[in-house]
Amino acid sequence: MFKFVTIYRRVDDEAALESFFSETHLPLAEQLPGLLKSEVSRVMGKPGGESRFHLMYELYFESPQVFFQCLATEAGRQLMAELKEWGDAKLITWFYSDSFEEKMADRP
Repeated sequence: MFKFVTIYRRVDDEAALESFFSETHLPLAEQLPGLLKSEVSRVMGKPGGESRFHLMYELYFESPQVFFQCLATEAGRQLMAELKEWGDAKLITWFYSDSFEEKMADRP
């Protein structure tokens, strides 16, 4: 699988961040053709204290080719344009990667 990940940093105006995520990022991402699944993780902390990150949003695709094709669609272009401002302001970190899953055997 291929994954596109966006990690939101903690900000003073958490309401603005949540508003952007729920009203812009999430709806645009859900329109991407070829999207197999998405996952939202709200960061609760890190060992030893508070994390500088607030939220992680992962989008899963069959392959890099499918992902890059979806970016050429209207929804893909809109999503990247909206995220670019946040990336330029260093409020998000974004990247893509190959994703591997390993099922663990039942343990006693």
